[in-house]
Amino acid sequence: MTLLDVSQLTVTTVNQVTLVDGISFRLAEGEMLGLVGESGSGKTVTCRALMRLLPGQGLRISGGSINLAGRDLVPLSEAQMAGVRGREIGMIFQNPSSHLNPVMTVGEQIAESRRLHFGASRRQARADALDFLRQVGIPDPQSRAKNYPHEFSGGMRQRAMIAVALAAEPRLLIADEPTTALDVTVQMQILRLLSDLRSELGVAVIMITHDLGVVAQTCDRIAVMYGGRLCESGGKREVLHHAAHPYTQGLIDCQPQSEGSAGHLKTIPGQPPVANHFPEGCRFHPRCHAASEACRQQQPALHYTQNSLSHAAACFHPFQPLTQREG
Repeated sequence: MTLLDVSQLTVTTVNQVTLVDGISFRLAEGEMLGLVGESGSGKTVTCRALMRLLPGQGLRISGGSINLAGRDLVPLSEAQMAGVRGREIGMIFQNPSSHLNPVMTVGEQIAESRRLHFGASRRQARADALDFLRQVGIPDPQSRAKNYPHEFSGGMRQRAMIAVALAAEPRLLIADEPTTALDVTVQMQILRLLSDLRSELGVAVIMITHDLGVVAQTCDRIAVMYGGRLCESGGKREVLHHAAHPYTQGLIDCQPQSEGSAGHLKTIPGQPPVANHFPEGCRFHPRCHAASEACRQQQPALHYTQNSLSHAAACFHPFQPLTQREG
């Protein structure tokens, strides 16, 4: 059953610079979607738009719809959105140190969410906080609930951030690069935790990342963004093993290989485009070895591949043949 249906979502600045350009995707209940792309591709802006928490004063949703469980969030008032944030959509931020309250204990922050969203008594909220700390794998929750965020290690802070997000029992979790600042071992633990929570609680997850290795381990589907547009989407195996868009294949080729002889790490030539200097046509054409005149002049539409109606790409010269049916 579809939980989230985003259609033609567009985000612009007050100066009419388009940062996110007509993004569309769906997310089923209990599904994990990997939103992938280089820095500046529009991943975080897209997900902040879902919560109507666009950074700064100059960004706005200028088009499209965000249907969560059949309700469009775009026209809701700020007061109405206050009931959506946390309760229906939770967010796990990249840097928990910046988003956990430094002058409240971790237990108090979880308990506050229980009181706010469920009207729990102080005693019940404190008991709930211990349960959520146990659920995310924090040892000795009775003692650790009394600690402040700075008294936790990086990995434990991220677990605490997840506990705070889960305390409101949202149907959708947005994880914004949740493992970026962690070492490899702790990264694996956090990814395993998110996968386990998705299975146990049935919560849907959007994983924002630039790391295809992360989505290969955790996600059901992948959506690849470039220059504020969606260039490819599909099931994990379809995208990773049968990439249709040259940019997606470039990201795959850039992944370090653990096997075989040592060699040079592959890169995608050039630099990602800047929002106020997006090129005409396909935004990837300045970096694409297969670019033609059509790529420089026209924006390719998203079309399904011939082998799957769940795998789509926006390219005039795809690696997989496309149909005329738009994705």
